[in-house]
Amino acid sequence: MRSAVEANPETDFSIAVGDESVGGIGFTLGTDVERCSAELGYWLGEAFWGRGITTAAVRAATQYAMTTYDLTRVFAVPFVENAASCRVLEKVGFVREGVMRRSAVKDGRVMDQVLYAFTIE
Repeated sequence: MRSAVEANPETDFSIAVGDESVGGIGFTLGTDVERCSAELGYWLGEAFWGRGITTAAVRAATQYAMTTYDLTRVFAVPFVENAASCRVLEKVGFVREGVMRRSAVKDGRVMDQVLYAFTIE
C-alpha cells in the first residue's frame, strides 16, 4: 500500500512575504530510474526581486526535497538569458553542468537553457 506522501506528495509551495503570496516554488519528482532526482522551478513577482527572497526559497525547497524524498540530485534549467536566476542557483550551491541548446520555447522564441544541479554523494 502506498503512503499518503507517495500518493500525493507536497511539492508545490507559495513564496510569501508577510501574509502576501509573491511567488511560487516547487519540484517534480523523478520516477523509475530517475526516482533519486527532482526538477526545481520557481518564480517571484518583479516587485520583490533583489531582496534575497528567491535565494532563501531555493535553499529551503532544495533542502526539503533532498531530505523528505531521499534524493541525491535536484536540478533546475533557467534560460541562458536569466543571469539573476543562474546567480541564485550558484549561491545555493548548484553547479552548472552545461547548456541545453534550443531546448525551450518562450514567447515564440526557441531558447537555450542552462542545466544546474545540486547533488550529494
